[in-house]
Amino acid sequence: MNVYATLVLIRHGQSAWNLENKFTGWVDVELTAKGIEEAKNAGKKLEDYSFDLAFTSGLKRAQETLKIVLQESHQAEIATFQDIALNERMYGDLQGLDKTETEEKFGVEQVKIWRRSYDVQPPNGESLKDTADRVIPYFTKHIEPLLNEGKSIIVAAHGNSLRALIMHIERLTKEEILEFEIPTAVPRLYTFDESMQIIEKKFL
Repeated sequence: MNVYATLVLIRHGQSAWNLENKFTGWVDVELTAKGIEEAKNAGKKLEDYSFDLAFTSGLKRAQETLKIVLQESHQAEIATFQDIALNERMYGDLQGLDKTETEEKFGVEQVKIWRRSYDVQPPNGESLKDTADRVIPYFTKHIEPLLNEGKSIIVAAHGNSLRALIMHIERLTKEEILEFEIPTAVPRLYTFDESMQIIEKKFL
């Protein structure tokens, strides 16, 4: 079956607060040295893929990951669009807190509910449902039409914003998506036929 359109989703490389085990959310932290290397490795995996357009969030850890990936895959010149609609889930009052200390303060079960339920918000933050409510409309307005034209697109974003996209693309239930793990800087490839049915989906 002929491939009509291609979509690659990639979570940013390890960030400073990933390393420090902190809730990051919308705090604009840098990549670590490891995160930069992860992005370089991802770019090398994508050398044989050609992209028409790139999309990323308003946060520099995703933007820098995308920049490195495109440099390493020899296509740094393609048009790139940034939008906060693709930002990580906003963790509200938990942002900047150590995850282990937060479990000690509020209890393991409560923190698990905040992190892994679909529609429960952490204090002053977003649930995964809230994240999906901004990510999916952006995708359907700005990215899906390009795929429908047969374009090849790369999106660099975050664990939870990509969960929302994967839930939409793969038609997963809210229970299935909560168990879906997205490693840092490992490209997820989708190929589509002309009727936009998925031919293949895999991590590279």
